[in-house]
Amino acid sequence: MTDQIDALSGELETYTLATPEEREAFRVRFLGRKSGAITDLFKSLRDADASERPALGQRLNALRTRAEERIAEADQQAEQTPDAPDIDLTLPGRIPPLGSRHPLTQTLEDIQDIFARMGFTIAEGPEIEDDFHNFTALGFPADHPARDMQDTFFVAQKGVDGAEEDVVLRTHTSPVQVRALLPQTEGGQARVPIRVIAPGRVYRNESLSYKSYCLFHQVEGLYVDEGVTFADLKAVLYLFAQAIFGDDVQVRFRPSFFPFTEPSAEVDIWQANEELPGGGRWLEILGCGMVDPEVYRHTGVDSERYSGYAFGMGVERIAMLRYGISDIRELYQNDVRLLAQF
Repeated sequence: MTDQIDALSGELETYTLATPEEREAFRVRFLGRKSGAITDLFKSLRDADASERPALGQRLNALRTRAEERIAEADQQAEQTPDAPDIDLTLPGRIPPLGSRHPLTQTLEDIQDIFARMGFTIAEGPEIEDDFHNFTALGFPADHPARDMQDTFFVAQKGVDGAEEDVVLRTHTSPVQVRALLPQTEGGQARVPIRVIAPGRVYRNESLSYKSYCLFHQVEGLYVDEGVTFADLKAVLYLFAQAIFGDDVQVRFRPSFFPFTEPSAEVDIWQANEELPGGGRWLEILGCGMVDPEVYRHTGVDSERYSGYAFGMGVERIAMLRYGISDIRELYQNDVRLLAQF
């Protein structure tokens, strides 16, 4: 047994215990309860001569203590020395994927920048509106279809002052134009001359399809001053179409009707397509017109002195035409395959 103790004493000093796996293998080899080498020698101690047992027992205890010390020393060393990173530091670094601006955001910012260069400032207003600002001040009669539940999200029946009045999710950003015109104080003067655009989100109670959605974004413009004419409006919108679609864009104005402008027009651009009859088609991009005196009456503007124009466009429509997107729903589905292209 003495020779066995000497052999194990030398063997346990040869083991490296750098990893948890090596330390566990060492423990099983020497201290395992069922088949550990030192454990087996303790079991064989009863077969030794009675006179040798005390000395052998002392040597076995010392051997077990040394094995336990080696494990403890290795555990302590592992705690003080953090594990090396499980990466190859010689490899090139990983470049994280970069995000990009949503096509709607890009289009909206481009539109705002174009009109800013023409002298327009940005006006903002609440998305939850009262009946006066959203409908009445803009010349919508009480029986106008746009007031119907089919087109408008009604959210309450009382205004902010407690009066019985419809409160809606705004159906256009035209209420921002009304707020921009209204006097800042009761009995004050209307804020004219004025040249603003009103970008923002609007809501319509419509069925979802490739061309309509329950919410979308608009940019509406308003310019009121002395001597403003329809010719000024046409010049501004023609310059806008060139800036957003290119210098070679073809533009046409068609007579139309809006409750808050008179005369009114819709603006189309020509989309060339050899597969279509005539080589292409006209596509509407916005509506416009001269501000109706009814709006001036509600906002306190002297219609005998001032004239002005207004226009409004859907940002989604512009974005879809610019980028060749055929379904408006794709702009709201966060499909990485689409967004990665921008």
